[in-house]
Amino acid sequence: MIVTVFRSRLKPEAVDDYVPMARRMSELARSIPGYVSHKGFVAEDGERVTIVEFETEDGLREWSRHTEHRKAKKSGIESFFSEYKFQICSVIRDREWRAGIKASGTEATEAPATRTKARGQATKTGVGNRKVTKGD
Repeated sequence: MIVTVFRSRLKPEAVDDYVPMARRMSELARSIPGYVSHKGFVAEDGERVTIVEFETEDGLREWSRHTEHRKAKKSGIESFFSEYKFQICSVIRDREWRAGIKASGTEATEAPATRTKARGQATKTGVGNRKVTKGD
C-alpha cells in the first residue's frame, strides 16, 4: 500500500476555480487501476490535508503521470495554492479494528478482531482483556 499525504493552503481568491477541479481529480483518481481511497480534510487554520491510497507504486505512478492530473498540479502551483507539501509513504504495517467482528471464534465483545498486515502478510489476532505488565 502506498499512501500520499498532500498538505496545502488555498489562496482565498482561488476557491471558486479550485472546487470543480478538485471534484474532477477525485473522479479521475477513482478510475486509475490500483486506486484504493482518498479523503480530504480542512483544519481550522485553513490547511487542507488529502490522504490518497494506492495498492502499488505502479498505480500511484500512473496517477501522477496522467495528463489531466499533471495539468491540475501545474494549476495548483501557478494559481490555487499559497503553499503545499506532499509525502509519499510505503505502509509497513496496517492494523484495522471494527466493532462487531468476531475474532477467531471468540465473541467480538470479549475479544475484538484486529487485522494486521506487515510486508504483505495478513493475520487475524484476538485482542483480549488481559492486563499487560512490564516484560510481557
